[in-house]
Amino acid sequence: MIVETKIPGLMIIEPKVYGDSRGFFLETWNKERYRTAGIAVDFVQDNLSLSRLGVLRGLHFQNPNTQGKLVYVLQGDVFDVAVDIRLGSPTFGEWVSLTLSGENKRQVYIPPGFAHGFCVTSDTALFVYKCTDVYNPGAEGCVFWNDPALGIDWPVSAPELSPKDREGIPLADFPRERLPRYLA
Repeated sequence: MIVETKIPGLMIIEPKVYGDSRGFFLETWNKERYRTAGIAVDFVQDNLSLSRLGVLRGLHFQNPNTQGKLVYVLQGDVFDVAVDIRLGSPTFGEWVSLTLSGENKRQVYIPPGFAHGFCVTSDTALFVYKCTDVYNPGAEGCVFWNDPALGIDWPVSAPELSPKDREGIPLADFPRERLPRYLA
């Protein structure tokens, strides 16, 4: 089942899970099924991260080389956030959050032009990203995770951050030429 969020194009996917006493089976990606549901993209890179309780990664984006992402958790729990940072978008600066976990098996499709981040709320979490463009370190940006103008209600007040994430910039202070453009 695909659920549209308040931001068009940002979708929550509730995969069909087949379970019995042995465990479970689910498809994590099926190009034709997702294309039919409105996610008509080609993924070119898969990433996997392992993080511990209290680690916050984000809010990351790339421009150029914007990346659409299909994200989900294999094990553990995270508070996941996607922020529309596309200049000219009617939902610029709006965000959606939800819990992704190995238990609920939800996925989120985040279109290109969004900043993305998550905070681990279990002992550890294995987090998967399917990306529509390859990683380009020269194109990456980081919106400050606790930007007061965004008002994200993170589940931690003092997360563990990378040096890059500690130096994130409030969205309003980002040079406009660094932000992706909304294409209607």
